[in-house]
Amino acid sequence: MRRRTLGLVMLVFATSMLVIGTTSYRDAAHEVEELYDARLAQNARLIQGLMQAPLAQDQRAGLLASLDRALARADNADMSVAGHVYESKLVFQVSQQDQLLLRSARAPQSPLEMDRDGYASAEIDDFEWRIFALTAPEDSASPGLRVVVAEREDVRGELVTLIALRTLIPDLIGLPVLALLLWWAIGWGLRPLSRMAQQIRERDPHNLQPLMLAPLPRELETITGALNRLLDQIRSLRTREKRFIADAAHELRTPLAVLGLHAQNARDTTQPDDRREALDQLQAGVERATRLVAQLLTLARLDPDQDADHPRQRVDLLSETREALAKLSPLAGEAHLELQLEADEARDWWLTTEPGSIDTLIQNLVGNALHHAPAGSTVRVALATEAEHVTLIVDDQGPGIPAAERRRVIARFHRAGPGAGAGLGLSIVDRLVQRHGGELVLDEAPGGGLRVMVTLRHEASAGCR
Repeated sequence: MRRRTLGLVMLVFATSMLVIGTTSYRDAAHEVEELYDARLAQNARLIQGLMQAPLAQDQRAGLLASLDRALARADNADMSVAGHVYESKLVFQVSQQDQLLLRSARAPQSPLEMDRDGYASAEIDDFEWRIFALTAPEDSASPGLRVVVAEREDVRGELVTLIALRTLIPDLIGLPVLALLLWWAIGWGLRPLSRMAQQIRERDPHNLQPLMLAPLPRELETITGALNRLLDQIRSLRTREKRFIADAAHELRTPLAVLGLHAQNARDTTQPDDRREALDQLQAGVERATRLVAQLLTLARLDPDQDADHPRQRVDLLSETREALAKLSPLAGEAHLELQLEADEARDWWLTTEPGSIDTLIQNLVGNALHHAPAGSTVRVALATEAEHVTLIVDDQGPGIPAAERRRVIARFHRAGPGAGAGLGLSIVDRLVQRHGGELVLDEAPGGGLRVMVTLRHEASAGCR
């Protein structure tokens, strides 16, 4: 992230500098060209002023000779004399009435002629020259005096380039320095993220406690909160798994021990009747253990700590109930009990539920009723519907549950009375009802026994968990 951020910033900055530098270079070069043009005009006017001085002919000749010697000293690059190597690059010619009066030593042999006064560019002796010409007016002291000052374009271009480029040197030097400063600044800004990453790398895989980092930027607070929520979910998941393993081990310990005893009795006995009885007990124990395992798995699937979204589908409650009761009919016949279903076929029984939830409700509610109802009695299942919800009612004629115990029996592994099961059936029903946003009520049946009422909405909210 640090490298990507720095690379992006430097790319933007370098592009901006390129555009700004190019514009600055062009502007600086233009201004320097203007300055050099001004210098040409100034020198031409100075030379013209000197040549128009009101002097006698011999004095004028002495002035010209003096100027020629001074310029020759610069042309000879006499470094013992104060000056600059570039001053000899400026040349001039002075003429009057087509007669050359004075020229600098480095001036071209060809006349620097122009058909008009002012600035012009011309190629003379294989070099490009920038020229400025100035002619004295007819009413002056030296009418027709013409001064032409020139400078080679290659020399001028070299000087302009050097001057303009030197204005860009601070930017070129500053770019690496700026990159280092940005690298440090970005690293300092990302230090909380680095600390978070380091803490996560060094954390024990079994440590699911929340990350404790402070202070944090607002953006990292969101990330830390999401990570802590994830850790909390994982911690809850592990707790649920440990609880399930502990519950299964606790509940299966005794049935497995009993199964072992029945198997040992069947192996050790020599009497056919005793062996048959032991095997019958063994088979019954296997069936109880199988039912217990199925209930444990169902309860684990419906655990409230699970956050996974489960698909919903529209089902016909009456049809689902009838099919579930058909599966339980053999058990009812074996226990000499009668299953009775009461429902109005013409009513609307459609509702939205998780797949298999109605079958699970009927299996647990009616299964509990069949287990507790006395032989020869009736287990009654009734369906009622209203505008917004449907009600499933299961009545039995068993011993019932005291009012003080009705809320406690919903808790997992709570058994009511001797001969009770694993204490998971009503816990499974309660969790299913909660997931569908419904209501579970335990009451006394009209004929004594227990009444269980489950109310579900026609359109169960998918967000209920």
